[in-house]
Amino acid sequence: METRRDVFQAIADPTRRAILGLVLLQAMTPGTIAEKFNSSRQTISKHIQILTECELLNQVQSGREIFYHFNPKKMKEIAEWLEPYRKMWEDRFDAIDDLLKEMQNKKTD
Repeated sequence: METRRDVFQAIADPTRRAILGLVLLQAMTPGTIAEKFNSSRQTISKHIQILTECELLNQVQSGREIFYHFNPKKMKEIAEWLEPYRKMWEDRFDAIDDLLKEMQNKKTD
């Protein structure tokens, strides 16, 4: 049975988030990515595989090398899912700010 992962499972792991951060700046080979971590190359390859399955990374073959590129379009899925929650929290923080200002004004009166 094949396991399908989604972007949320992919970004749940701190190592995968770190890999995305590295590849965000520039395309990298698996070896270059693995050098940045204290994990085995096999472990990093598994993380890269998951990110590729979820389409957060794209593979581009250049000669004998494979380069991984960040896919910003796939991150849009995460941003769209988070948007209602971001709005809700901003509204709540604004309400707290208003309450604190009101309490401060009452104190100075």
